[in-house]
Amino acid sequence: MTLIAHPAAADAASADAPRETVYRPPHPLDLRRTVGMLRRGGNDPTTIIDGTVIWRAMRTPHGPTTLAVRMSGDEVRASAWGPGAEHALDSVPALCGAHDDSGDFDATLHPLIAESARRHPGLRLTRNDEVFDALACAILEQKVTGMQAFGAWRWLVSRFGARAPGPTPRPMFAAPSPEQWFRIPSWAWHRAGVEPPQSRTIVRAAERGDRIARAVGAAVTGADRDRVLTSLPGVGVWTSAETRIRALGDPDAVSIGDYHLAHQVGYALTGKRTDDDGMVELLAPWAGQRQRVVRLIHASGVQEPRRGPRLAPEDHRGR
Repeated sequence: MTLIAHPAAADAASADAPRETVYRPPHPLDLRRTVGMLRRGGNDPTTIIDGTVIWRAMRTPHGPTTLAVRMSGDEVRASAWGPGAEHALDSVPALCGAHDDSGDFDATLHPLIAESARRHPGLRLTRNDEVFDALACAILEQKVTGMQAFGAWRWLVSRFGARAPGPTPRPMFAAPSPEQWFRIPSWAWHRAGVEPPQSRTIVRAAERGDRIARAVGAAVTGADRDRVLTSLPGVGVWTSAETRIRALGDPDAVSIGDYHLAHQVGYALTGKRTDDDGMVELLAPWAGQRQRVVRLIHASGVQEPRRGPRLAPEDHRGR
C-alpha cells in the first residue's frame, strides 16, 4: 500500500485549493463497485457518482468535508476540501478496500460465483467507519421501499446535515451528527415520510450515538458487533447487517429478513427462489465470507424474472 501526500499551497478549506493524495492499491480495484455502493439512491446528498469521480460529503471530528476520488490508471487520485480534509484523505485506503481480507474464500464452490469473481477481480468491500450514519440510514430503510427510504434520507440530510465544502457537482451535505438527529422535530420526520417507529428508533439510538460507535468499533467479531447493535430498541438482525456492511465492510454480514435478497440468492445459486433459512443454508459453505458472495451475485447481473408488480409505497403523511 502506498499513500503519497501532496500539500496544497493554500488553505485546505478553500474551495479552489484542496488537499490531495495519490493512493496506489496493491490489488485490482473497481472503484465504482467498491465505493459507489455507499450511495443511497441517485439523489443521495452524501454521495454522488459524476462520470469517473465519486464525491462524498463527510462529517469528521474537525468539521464537514468533501472527498472526491477517481481512478487514474492503477492509482486512486483523491482531493479533499474543508477542515477535515486530512482526515478524509486518511480514509481513502479503507474506502478502497485496503482492510478487506478475502481469507480462504473459495469462489470455485459454485460456477456462477467463480465466473463473477473472474469478471470482477477489483470488487472490494469498502469501509468508512461511519457507524451511526450507516445505522440511521438502515433504520430509515426498515419495512419501506427503497424509493421511500432514499427520499427520506435525502430530505432529512439536506435540511439537518452540514453543507459540504468544495466545488461539488451539486449541493452536497454531510449527514447530521447523533446530537442533530436527536433534535430533529416531530413535524420534520412526518414531512420526510418517516413512520413513527423508525423515527423513535433513530432518536433513541442518537441518545447513545458516540457510545454505539465506540462499542461497535471495539467489538472483535461480526457476532459481537451484531450483539451491540441488536441490543438497541428497534434494531434487528437486518438493520445490524446493513450497518456492518456499509460502515465496516463486514465480509460475513447477511441481511436476513430482506424483502428481495433470499429470492435473489436462491435464484442465482439454484435457479429457484428460497426463503431466509434456505439462503443461510446455501451460503453456509462460504461462512466468514457470505457478504462477498452476495456482492458477487449482485455483480453477476443474474436476477429472478419479475412475476408481479412492484411493492406499492405507502404514504402516511396525509393521515
